[in-house]
Amino acid sequence: MTAAIRVRSVEKSFTDVSVLRGVDLDVARGSIFALLGANGAGKTTLVRILSTLVEMDAGSATVSGFDVATQAQSVRESISLTGQFAAVDEVLTGRENISLVARLRHLPDPAAIADDLLARFSLMDAGARRAATYSGGMRRRLDIAMSLVGDPAVIFLDEPTTGLDPQSRIEVWQTVRTLAGAGTTVLLTTQYLDEAEHLADRIAILHDGRIIVEGTLAELKQVLPPAQVEYVEKQPTLEEVFLALTARERS
Repeated sequence: MTAAIRVRSVEKSFTDVSVLRGVDLDVARGSIFALLGANGAGKTTLVRILSTLVEMDAGSATVSGFDVATQAQSVRESISLTGQFAAVDEVLTGRENISLVARLRHLPDPAAIADDLLARFSLMDAGARRAATYSGGMRRRLDIAMSLVGDPAVIFLDEPTTGLDPQSRIEVWQTVRTLAGAGTTVLLTTQYLDEAEHLADRIAILHDGRIIVEGTLAELKQVLPPAQVEYVEKQPTLEEVFLALTARERS
């Protein structure tokens, strides 16, 4: 399949700290690609480079066929970026949040766009409510809906489920699958292996600024060594028993 995102030998440093050290990856059009890594691995920096917010020090990258360094405006017109925290206005209703983005992008009929996106993300019943009353999962779905105003070909989701409860995470997962099913290319960053496993067509693990392994879930399972579990029988101390009982009483 044609690559919607192509990254070659990208490097980035801040002062004397090297964050990205020659990153290469390809994201197929209409797929979900998960960039997995711990805090500080360089995930957000790479997303900010691909969304033209930060300039790379070396290498090259294209998004939707446009060069990130020399065709930044064309890249911006074809993408959307959802950061780690929901960027919704809590004073406005869900419908007003989406309509505002549509007006800022000078699109015709913002009200119709808002209604369409509210329906697609199962938020129609809450559309007239202030966003401050939304649950975490609803706020995140609204945030992603706002990102889809203008039908971007590529959407970047930077740790979209950080801080959400299990039910809200599942809601966001369903939203991401819906995006890909409609033909949108999704690159998401995450710290959670189960999230990458549930969502991604391909997974890359970023560690210390480098891609250390990349492929489908099945391919990664063949590359990674099998886990070993060692069981050691041990009698709990009185302190451990006390802490366990205290925790149970609090729950």
